[in-house]
Amino acid sequence: PGVTIDVEPLRYYPYETMASQLFGYVGEVSEEELEELKQQDPNTLVSGGTILGRSGLEKLYDSILRGTDGGKQVEVDATGRPVAEVDRKHTVPGANIHLTIDVNLQKAAEEAVKNQLDQLRAQGIPAQGAAVVAMDPNTGAILAMVSAPEFNPNWFSKGITTAQWKQLNNDKNHPFDNKVISGEYPPGSPFKIITGTAALDLKKVTPEEMIFDSGKHWLIDKRNAEGEALGWLNFNRALAKSDNVYFYEMGNRVGIENLDKYAAYFGIGEKTGINLPGEASGIMASPEYKRKVYDEDWYLGETFDAAIGQSFTLVTPLQMAVLLSEVANGGIKYKPYVVSRIDNKDGTPKEIFGPDKLGILPVPKNIMDLIREGLRDVTNEGGTAGDLFKGFPINVAGKTGTAENAHGRDHGWFVAYAPYDKPQIVVVALVEQGSFGAGSAGPIVRDVLAAYFNVPLNKKTNDTNTKSNKDSATVGNTPNGQKPQNAVTSGQPRKD
Repeated sequence: PGVTIDVEPLRYYPYETMASQLFGYVGEVSEEELEELKQQDPNTLVSGGTILGRSGLEKLYDSILRGTDGGKQVEVDATGRPVAEVDRKHTVPGANIHLTIDVNLQKAAEEAVKNQLDQLRAQGIPAQGAAVVAMDPNTGAILAMVSAPEFNPNWFSKGITTAQWKQLNNDKNHPFDNKVISGEYPPGSPFKIITGTAALDLKKVTPEEMIFDSGKHWLIDKRNAEGEALGWLNFNRALAKSDNVYFYEMGNRVGIENLDKYAAYFGIGEKTGINLPGEASGIMASPEYKRKVYDEDWYLGETFDAAIGQSFTLVTPLQMAVLLSEVANGGIKYKPYVVSRIDNKDGTPKEIFGPDKLGILPVPKNIMDLIREGLRDVTNEGGTAGDLFKGFPINVAGKTGTAENAHGRDHGWFVAYAPYDKPQIVVVALVEQGSFGAGSAGPIVRDVLAAYFNVPLNKKTNDTNTKSNKDSATVGNTPNGQKPQNAVTSGQPRKD
């Protein structure tokens, strides 16, 4: 007597912080929200105490996941004690949604990010956070999505404390943001995929043409990142070595208008269309953008910068995954998706989602084959990620990148797909202020690929040493076999 049992809904996240920005969190409806909902729909089923989705999938699919609250009307005596049940409204459970996320790959990606950030910080590199996305290039299905730092959505389910709320809101690294879809960063050297495609397709260069890199461009004093000179280079070697001077010249020949056109082919500057809240569109550098924002003229030097993924260009990690998927799968652009099925109340499928083809890259196969060969050689001996994938049993195509950051250290990029000949997975990693892409983002991608293909990694052998994992430049041979003046020797570090 005197004791009653109340049933309350409680969302529980068994994996704690895993994929927290993707899942989102829930919270009780406020009085202001309740009033607004009633104004919008007088028959709304939301009432005081209702738990609503606040962000991520929880918010996007709230009406499907939440169901309908139940209740009962009871007769009480003079003391308030229930004596009879007059009416009952049964609870209607919400429906389930099924995701494309591979839980084991997600765990591996989260662990790879944590380990790498810990190692970088131990070396004095102030890596602030990271974004990682794994995608099936043949369907657009998202296999893993990591944004670091993360938060624990269970804090909200149980009633977040003032201290916890302050901790999350005062974190300058933005744990609530899903950096995979909302983070906008200069693409750095992975943009050379676009520059190279434009130059080859427009016949501004042939694969065999040799261009001499003396360490700086002959029209404008723009240099390789650390002043290195690679000598005579053809297209494949320039892409594998990520040579800036070569791609400055490609930008010079192609022009900013054509760079913009080919960037649009690959989806730069527009949302991918993934069904998640908060996706950013990025920016493609152009004379029009500069005139609109800064009311200034465009200069050739800015075309050079745009050709190597700098200038005003900004991309999201998800856009880079879509771009690389187009390269990997032969030019098909798929809309990325993370929800594969929505159930009826009885568990039967109500709606099934699959590949959504958005278009075909208007570039001939022979041109894309040249791009793919260059990306393959990035991970072979002598490429900028050759040491990283030495002995790796799966043939990987990839691209390192180091993007200049006006607010601190450079961001590190690594984008890859595998296997090279029959791609099954694309992985993109971005480490905020991680410095060299080969040493910061590269190990994360390698570990995710190892998990996907069940490749055992020797931890001692594969520990990241950022200094030794900088992109290395090997001297290019001159036509007569002579070493060009001022050329760096094999093993000297390059920034990419």
